[in-house]
Amino acid sequence: PASVVKTQCSTCHLRELCLPSGMNELDLGRLDTLQFTRRKVKAGQTLYREGDKFTCIHAVRSGTLKSSLMLSDGREQVSGFHIAGELVGLDGVAQGQHASATMALEDTELCAIPYANLSDAAVGHSGMQHVISRLMSREILHEHSLMMLLGSMNAEERLAAFLLNLSQRSAAPGYSDPEFPLPISRSAIGRYLGMKLETRTPTFPPSPPHAP
Repeated sequence: PASVVKTQCSTCHLRELCLPSGMNELDLGRLDTLQFTRRKVKAGQTLYREGDKFTCIHAVRSGTLKSSLMLSDGREQVSGFHIAGELVGLDGVAQGQHASATMALEDTELCAIPYANLSDAAVGHSGMQHVISRLMSREILHEHSLMMLLGSMNAEERLAAFLLNLSQRSAAPGYSDPEFPLPISRSAIGRYLGMKLETRTPTFPPSPPHAP
């Protein structure tokens, strides 16, 4: 379900983290003239599937999403998690279709930004073009971070680096660094980090014998 957005990018509480970040007042005003829609996706529902036609990028207003793709042997490879203030769907720009599937891990609200309208608005305006280029660069950096996690760290280091990164990202929308929501299953984290997260049953010393 989608509805017309009643708030504008210039007044959004996430403007410093999302698409308007770094824009001057003129470009921000131009962005406000674009008509965005707001979507609500329930936990477990899919925002888009691998191979779907690319039309929009989505700005996460609240909630958490997971992106993944299916490997040739049928296994799922988790490629990323997305939280408030981040953009989803840039994987579809290159080929005109999404390279991964994205689903909500909890009830999530997003702004759908038609990419064609955004590109048209950026023609002849270097500020907006720079913002779009910066967003692409951020996606590349995320991919490099994943490669580093999978290739140069042991299992404990991967998990620690993942939690630290998520803590830092969660602090940006206003959560405290030591405490942040984690609506992500252990199995999803394992598929993202390329490892199996075992659940260990705690052991306790034997109870002392009862006194007679």
